[in-house]
Amino acid sequence: MSREIKAEITNLCMIQDGTKVLVQNRLAKNWPGITFPGGHVDPGESVTDSVIREVKEETGLAIEHPTLCGIKDWTRDDGSRYLLFFYKTDKFSGELQSSEEGEVFWAELDALPGMNLAEDMEANLRVFLEDDISEFYYDRQNGGWESQLF
Repeated sequence: MSREIKAEITNLCMIQDGTKVLVQNRLAKNWPGITFPGGHVDPGESVTDSVIREVKEETGLAIEHPTLCGIKDWTRDDGSRYLLFFYKTDKFSGELQSSEEGEVFWAELDALPGMNLAEDMEANLRVFLEDDISEFYYDRQNGGWESQLF
């Protein structure tokens, strides 16, 4: 029996500037709303390099020293996995600019729960902010999805 699993690998990055975080009002129909910048890992690219590239493409900012702080994952109906790596940093330079992904802007971290967040962004925030949580996992049970934080 093969242990290989087909996977789609993505990332999100929380960029902090004091009490503010950089958010993106994502326009994509499959996951709209306020979230952090991020995207897909290209073939042959490290996950860390991918988050640096994605942040630059979506925000115009060059980040340094992104720190891995957790993952989100689930198994799709076809048996493949979806893996989302969470990074955070407070080291950045450049001029902020929005992209076709959506408008980017600084928001107070404490104000995020009252915003039009992307689906599950509140649970994502717990992984970013709580040191004792490092994984947000979806498990299919009884024909539906149950989320778990570890």
